[in-house]
Amino acid sequence: MENEQKSGLSETLETGRAVAHMIRGAVKAGKAVSGAAKGAAAGPYGAVAGALWENRRLVGKVIIAVVALLLIPVVFVVSLPAVIFGGLSDAFSSTALTDAPILNNNAAILENVSEITAAIDGIMSGGLEDTMKQIEADFTSSGADEMEVINPYAGSPLYNANQFIGMYCAYKSGDYAGISISDMENTLRAGQSHLYSYTQAEETRTRTETDPATGKEVSVTEDWRVYTIVYNGEAYFSEQVFGLNGEQMALANDYAQNLSLFLGDGMMQGITEWDGKSIPSLGDVRFTDGVTEVVYYNQLDERYAGKPYGTDHIGSHGCGPTAMAIVVSSLTDRTVDPAAMAEWSYQSGYWCKDSGSYHALIPAAARNWGLNVSGCTAAEPQRILDALAEGKLVVAIMSQGHFTKSGHFIVLRGVQNGKILVADPASYHRSGQMWDLSVILREASQGAAAGGPFWIIG
Repeated sequence: MENEQKSGLSETLETGRAVAHMIRGAVKAGKAVSGAAKGAAAGPYGAVAGALWENRRLVGKVIIAVVALLLIPVVFVVSLPAVIFGGLSDAFSSTALTDAPILNNNAAILENVSEITAAIDGIMSGGLEDTMKQIEADFTSSGADEMEVINPYAGSPLYNANQFIGMYCAYKSGDYAGISISDMENTLRAGQSHLYSYTQAEETRTRTETDPATGKEVSVTEDWRVYTIVYNGEAYFSEQVFGLNGEQMALANDYAQNLSLFLGDGMMQGITEWDGKSIPSLGDVRFTDGVTEVVYYNQLDERYAGKPYGTDHIGSHGCGPTAMAIVVSSLTDRTVDPAAMAEWSYQSGYWCKDSGSYHALIPAAARNWGLNVSGCTAAEPQRILDALAEGKLVVAIMSQGHFTKSGHFIVLRGVQNGKILVADPASYHRSGQMWDLSVILREASQGAAAGGPFWIIG
C-alpha cells in the first residue's frame, strides 16, 4: 500500500509538472495563450477548451491544474491589449452578428485590429505630411536656391503597430473603462507631431547650363538645403506622448509580444514544407566574407533536424535556437550548436508549441552568453549598417516573403558592396546570396516583440 501511495504520488507530481509546463507554454510568465497563435477556428476560448479536452486525463489528476486552466480565458484577456476587444468590458460581450463573445470571435477581433491598424496608418501618413510642411516652411525662410528631401518612408511608413497598441493600453492601465479604439486614435493623433523629425544640411552644388545669349555652356552655383526625414521611433513616442514609466513600458512590451503571438505575425516559425527529412551534414561551415567570421548552422542538417525542440523538432520549428547558436558560436569562445540552444530555450521557457520561439528568446539568449544586445526597428536602417560594419551581428524576425511563408529568424552577418550578407538557418543557398537592405526592411515582421524585429548583438 505504501509503495502504491508513493507510486500514485510520484505519478501525480509528474503529471503536475507536465500540466505546469503545458500551462507555462500557454501563459509564459503571464503572457498570451500560445495556442491562439494557431488561429484556432473556434477562437482563443475554443483553443483553451480544446486544450482541456486533449489533456483531460492529466487535468483530472491535478485539481490545481484544472483551476489554472479554467482561468486561462481570464488571463488571456488581461494579457492582451484590451483595445483589440473594443475595450476590456467588451471582451465577454456578444457581437451583433453572433452570440459568441468577442473573446471567442476571431473575425471580430481581427476586424478591430484592422480598424486600429488603418487608423495608425492614417496617423503615420499625417505625421509625414506635417513634417513635409515644416520642411517647406524652413526652406522658404532659408533663402536657399533649391532643396532635396530624403524620405525613407515615402513608399510606406515603417512602424510596429502592435507596439503602439501595447503602449496605449499600458498608458490606460489605470483607466480600463476608458479604453476604446476611438480614444486610442484620438490619443495617437494628439501626439502626431512627435512621430517624425528631420535633419538638414547646407550644400553648394554646381550645374552646367547653356547661356541663351552666347550659346555657351556655363557653370551655375546654387545653395541647396538637404533634408532627411527621421522616424523618431516608438520608444520616443512612449516618452513624449504617453510618458510611460519603466513598469508601464515593460507592460507595453508584454502586450506587444502577446498580440504578435495571437496574430501570428512572424510568430509561426515552422517550415511548412518540412516532411521530416534532413539534408546531409554540412560539416564545419564558416563564412569569412564579412568583418566577423561566422559559424554557420542549418536547422535541416541531419545532425540537428530530428532533435527535439519541446515537442516539436529543430528541423521544423528551430530557426530561433539555430540563429542564436550561430550568433553565440561566432561572437564568443563557446561552441553552442542548435541542439544545445534548443534545449536551453525549452528549459528557459522560450519554446512556443507548434509556433517556434517567443521573440524574447533572442535578447535572453544573448544576455545569457554575456553578449550586449539592443532592439532595433525597420525605421533605423543606418543603425543596422553601422552595427554590421563594426563586426556585430543582427538577428531579424522575418514575415512572409523571400525567406519564409510565415515567420523566420535569420542572422544578418555583414555588408558587401552595399548588399547585406545573411546566415539563414534554413537555407545555405540563401546564405550565400547578397540582399538589398530594402527587401529585408520591407519583409521584417511589423508585429515583433521584445525590441524587434531586429536585435543588434555584440
